[in-house]
Amino acid sequence: MNYKMMGRFIGHILLVEAVFMAVPLIISLFHNEDMACVGFSASLCIILTVALLLIILCKGSKRSFKAREGLVCVGVSWIVMSLLGCLPFYISREIPSYLDALFETVSGFTTTGASILSEVEELSMSILYWRSFTHWLGGMGVLVFVLAVGAFGERSKGFTVHLLRAESPGPQVGKLVPKMKKTAEILYLIYIVLTIVNIAFLLFGGMPLFDAVCTAFGTAGTGGFGIKNDSIASYSPYIQNVCTVFMLLFGVNFSCYYLLLMRQFYGVLKDEELRLYFGVVIGSIILIALNVRGFYGTLEETVRHAAFQVASIVTTTGFATTDFDLWPDFSKSIILGLMIIGACAGSTGGGFKCARVLIVVRGLRRNLRRAISPQKVQVVRINNHMIDEKILENANAYLAAYVLILFFSFILVSIDRFSITTNFTAVLSCFNNIGPGLEAVGPTCNYGDFSWLSKLVLIVDMLAGRLEIFPILILFSRSTWGIFNRKSG
Repeated sequence: MNYKMMGRFIGHILLVEAVFMAVPLIISLFHNEDMACVGFSASLCIILTVALLLIILCKGSKRSFKAREGLVCVGVSWIVMSLLGCLPFYISREIPSYLDALFETVSGFTTTGASILSEVEELSMSILYWRSFTHWLGGMGVLVFVLAVGAFGERSKGFTVHLLRAESPGPQVGKLVPKMKKTAEILYLIYIVLTIVNIAFLLFGGMPLFDAVCTAFGTAGTGGFGIKNDSIASYSPYIQNVCTVFMLLFGVNFSCYYLLLMRQFYGVLKDEELRLYFGVVIGSIILIALNVRGFYGTLEETVRHAAFQVASIVTTTGFATTDFDLWPDFSKSIILGLMIIGACAGSTGGGFKCARVLIVVRGLRRNLRRAISPQKVQVVRINNHMIDEKILENANAYLAAYVLILFFSFILVSIDRFSITTNFTAVLSCFNNIGPGLEAVGPTCNYGDFSWLSKLVLIVDMLAGRLEIFPILILFSRSTWGIFNRKSG
């Protein structure tokens, strides 16, 4: 295990976190938020000290990097980043409990949007900014950002590719261009441009600058931390519609945007994952709108709320304009299905991913055909490309791990004696990085009443869901660290 290379990279991750934390510090100084200023100042000192120590102590590291080390590095980076990133909340005493502060921060970085706060509007502006910005930083991935702007280029053998694969959502990670560093740069450029355009549209609708920036961060990262107690409900229909459109846009595989830039329009139109994604969205909007027609005064209001909630859940953003927990069971069942399916691979959205749904369903169809015609060669194709057997195996392994983690997390959370619906949707929501669930964790509620054990379980679920399970699972493997392993010892 190349511990020095990993430590050095984690040090650079923390430097990036410190740089971005300087912005809310300036905001706290500008608005005379004394406690927040103390919180950010102390946090910056701690983070910079840890970062510099890691970089100095891990000097002279080897450049070679393996897949296992990439997974471990990603998992540890996100944990350390969260453990230190929550310090402003805790030191400022705006969230007095360190565990609650950690829960809120992990929820931010993983773009979950599950909160322990009941009165969001009581937070200082600098804290609100940092809370929302964690979504933006975690949406595309902080490691991808470091690869895009840092000095870790193609010189490091296997370094960039293993890190990008470990952090990027989806069954496979492809290069947009031959160099992984250049791919990371393109992804972040698209991400930044879309965020700026989102802010512009929100400002055009009369939204204050601070609100627009924070809302755009939550939309771009598909996180869902609102700066109002009612999330997005108090804003105008125009603002809600803008959020709906941009949530759906950020749920699209970013490679589609690259193809559009390259004027490969036919390739985008024929993308089967994209067609499934929008097919699920449109179908769900129609069904829910028909089901909740009597809940709202006009057809426009009905469609607007249905479209917003569908976009928010399928992209795993978690914003809300209405309490969908009051909807009929049919609509809530569709919401549960959308929680599982999620957005496209290679987007900022979470969930199982539309690409995996396609792979698993077509793999199942292939196996059924094999049972009927054992002698016939059967292959799985997506976008007219044959899917490698390794990818099929990985998708099936992911599904198995997905189900097992959901089950055991549900059992552990059930100790708190909430209803089955509350417990299951809380786990499902955190694991799929959505935010709101049903009943006691619905869009008008929060996670503050859960015990410390349940919060720890949900924290692990959020990290596992954002990092596609395996970077977190591998941390619990004995062989990863060489413990009791004679060959490594």
